[in-house]
Amino acid sequence: MATARKQLAASIDLLRKVAQDGIVRSSELSRGDRERLQKHGFLEEVMKGWLIVTNPEVPKGSTISWYVSFWPFIRRYLNDRFGNDYCLSPEVSLKLHTGSTVIPQQLVVITRKKGVQKIELPHSTSLLLYEDPGRFPENRVNQENIWIMDLPSALCRVQPVFFKNYPFDVELALRMVKDLSGLTRILVQGGHSAIAGRLAGAYRAINENEIAKRIIKDMEISGFNVRETNPFDHFTPSLADGTRVISPYVSRIEVIWRSMREQVLEIFPDAPGIPGNPDDYLRKVDEIYVNDAYNSLSIEGYRVTPELIEKIRSGEWDPDNSASDRQQRDAMAAKGYNLAFQSVKESIRKILMGGKPIEVISIDHQEWYKQMFLPSVQAGFLKVEDLIGYRNAPVYIQGSQHVPPSASAVVDCMETFFELSKGERDAGIRAVLGHFIFAFIHPYMDGNGRIGRFLMNTMLASGGYPWTVIRLERRTQYMLALEEASVHGNIRSFAEFIKGEMNLI
Repeated sequence: MATARKQLAASIDLLRKVAQDGIVRSSELSRGDRERLQKHGFLEEVMKGWLIVTNPEVPKGSTISWYVSFWPFIRRYLNDRFGNDYCLSPEVSLKLHTGSTVIPQQLVVITRKKGVQKIELPHSTSLLLYEDPGRFPENRVNQENIWIMDLPSALCRVQPVFFKNYPFDVELALRMVKDLSGLTRILVQGGHSAIAGRLAGAYRAINENEIAKRIIKDMEISGFNVRETNPFDHFTPSLADGTRVISPYVSRIEVIWRSMREQVLEIFPDAPGIPGNPDDYLRKVDEIYVNDAYNSLSIEGYRVTPELIEKIRSGEWDPDNSASDRQQRDAMAAKGYNLAFQSVKESIRKILMGGKPIEVISIDHQEWYKQMFLPSVQAGFLKVEDLIGYRNAPVYIQGSQHVPPSASAVVDCMETFFELSKGERDAGIRAVLGHFIFAFIHPYMDGNGRIGRFLMNTMLASGGYPWTVIRLERRTQYMLALEEASVHGNIRSFAEFIKGEMNLI
């Protein structure tokens, strides 16, 4: 046994040395090391000759390991195989320029050599490589060590159907163009009259009439006739006229909110109004606590019982003196949930007593988070500084194609989220979009689901709606509705879901 442990330890030590950003080539490890690491859950094969580093604690078959490794794998595989002789397709390039958070099902890559090849990758993703030396992109940029088309080139080469299928990505891209001459130069040099007409029509559709006129004028001066066409399909701009996008992540949050609010408004019931007796409302919230805590914690995978939750709330849980209590790992989560719940109740009290909802939660949500993980600090699993501010590393969602924005964008995204919430009068919209966008941003390393549901219920309370429990038995529908909104931009299923879980009082 000791020998087996030493062998595994030696294999892990070697893995640390050879892995580059979590990616390993088979040739970098001996067969014995590979098989040992795979057997114990430290390695997973992506394709012949290539593996990714995995966490043995992540359930087998989970998408997390692959989605964490997707872009690092693409980066190393393409650079190792093609060097500088590749470029991502215009569609994917445009998505990356605009801060898309969705892992593509199929990644299309243009190469200078080696023909056409489709490579199947984990979880129904794939890589399509095709040789096109005659039309290989001249204007490329290296973004995070991956070659993509520059923004003007991607806009000129993206297929017309992209405008219909991804109008919000196109709107962001159009508003991100800093120097229009870079765009018109490509159009003039290539004599692209049809593309010029499409882009002029796209700019006019987002109410950028002067830019549309400039595109047509530059083409006409160069001797080309242009017929302007609107490439969108029943599209309404989501950003204000004249907006210039600086941060695609921030603008994406704005686009999501403005494009989804009408859908929620059509579905969600009118707010009952602030209750006349705050104490009576909070008493009802207290009565539902055990049910709420059990379901919310269970949704996140904690194994807790109503009896344990009651024991913690009553103060009978004593990990310092009771061996059985010390052995209950999940009890810390339940203890933290109870502390956070009490903090949320105080925030609701402030709102019911006349406090402005967004001013309250924009400050108090950080306290909810600290209370939730305070028991972990007291037990020595976390440091106090871990509870200060938002995450400073990437985070991934099990089973989701959506990858939350980079850590560097979180603060700006959260500020934008609160500004949008502050300008929203409808409590139902604040609750539904509040929960969804908070989960979309995923500002913390852990606890985002629980904090998101607390935020939703605080916003529901601000309109007099009842505290709403999302039941464990409907976890699948809940996660699918969030995924539909994150990946496909459809919030209707999520709004219907929350409405269905809510019983008006």
